[in-house]
Amino acid sequence: MIERRSAYAELSPSQRIIMTPGPVEVDPRVLRAMSYPILGQFDPEFTGLMNETMQLLRELFQTKNRWAYPVDGTSRSGIEAVLISLIEPGDRVFIPIYGRFGYLLQEIAERCGAEVVTVEKEWGTVFDPGELASCIVRERPAVVALVHGETSTGRLQPLEGIGAACREAGALLVVDAVATLGGVPVETDAWQLDAVIGGTQKCLSIPAGMAPITYNERVERKLLARKRVERGLRADGNERDRRGEASLPAGSPIRSNYLDISQLQDYWSPARLNHHTEMTSMLYALREGVRLALEEGLEARFARHRKHESVLVAGLAAMGLKLYGEPACKLPVVTCIEIPDGIDGEQVRAVLLRSFGIEIASSFGPLKGRIWRIGTMGYSCRQTNVLHLLGALEAALLYAGYKLPAGSAVRTALRMYDEMHDKAEEGLP
Repeated sequence: MIERRSAYAELSPSQRIIMTPGPVEVDPRVLRAMSYPILGQFDPEFTGLMNETMQLLRELFQTKNRWAYPVDGTSRSGIEAVLISLIEPGDRVFIPIYGRFGYLLQEIAERCGAEVVTVEKEWGTVFDPGELASCIVRERPAVVALVHGETSTGRLQPLEGIGAACREAGALLVVDAVATLGGVPVETDAWQLDAVIGGTQKCLSIPAGMAPITYNERVERKLLARKRVERGLRADGNERDRRGEASLPAGSPIRSNYLDISQLQDYWSPARLNHHTEMTSMLYALREGVRLALEEGLEARFARHRKHESVLVAGLAAMGLKLYGEPACKLPVVTCIEIPDGIDGEQVRAVLLRSFGIEIASSFGPLKGRIWRIGTMGYSCRQTNVLHLLGALEAALLYAGYKLPAGSAVRTALRMYDEMHDKAEEGLP
């Protein structure tokens, strides 16, 4: 018998300092949690972990909603699940767009057969909430969908007051908080958000593969109405002809099985109605990642992200680099830099990755080749990473022929960290 040997070496990915807007470095404690033994999805010990995860997510989303659980899939699966489950063909859907991911919401809504109405802002800016409230009252949509943190432009959309306008207009408000959950405040109940979708691979420092969602009773009522149609029931609960000629409650069936959150909530309910096989190791990761965020404390966590952002921005300014976008609406966990004239942005990124093991991001569409995007998210948001990045970026720019005051960025950052440390020691804010 001829012995066959594998042509492939043992897996050994390179160590990286990941400073993109996602994915980011995974907290080692989350990686450890993923190595634990597998439990069956209906093992009482595992369903107990599911219940714990739901409660942890309620605290993270700052909500008292009954429903807070993950959709198995990357962040986009959560966005699609919510929109597919809520939007019926012909529904009027209002989408404010100020970056790439607003267009994604538009595309998904159009695939649902919606009548989509959009308003657009120049990239690098956001909408005034009062402006959006007026649009919502005028358009009277069934659903409003918008991005909270737009990573393509590094901007943060204020949400206060938009939920109240949606209630007045009878609309459901769906918020993409993929880039913000766990890094900046996402106040689901206080802001009257009807459905919110988060991401694991950004501020929570968990591998991509789950999309935490939460939604309230207003959303659930629409889900249950559509579910009755799917099951072939009259509004009064009597069976009807499956061909649909009989009198029906308003609504249409949800066009996806896997992404049908009316079925997913049955799976996460005490009934445990089988829908799919839960991603055991990813649930361990989610539970541990959210637990760590809450253990740190949400306010302390938000402050940590602001702290390292401020040092990064000061270091970049000391290097002579210009930030992109309107400063008043900057997303604290993403910093966008204009690539200097005459500098090949991709060459600089390649030097950072190849020579320093540091990854930063470029951008999309009209900003491709014009800006770099640096993420300070979750576990990646720490002093050593900021200092390493500033030093490496200085070196890469000098190597590319850009004139800058060598050493100024790191010196500025070190001085700021020392001052922050001294204030903390003295108990000063």
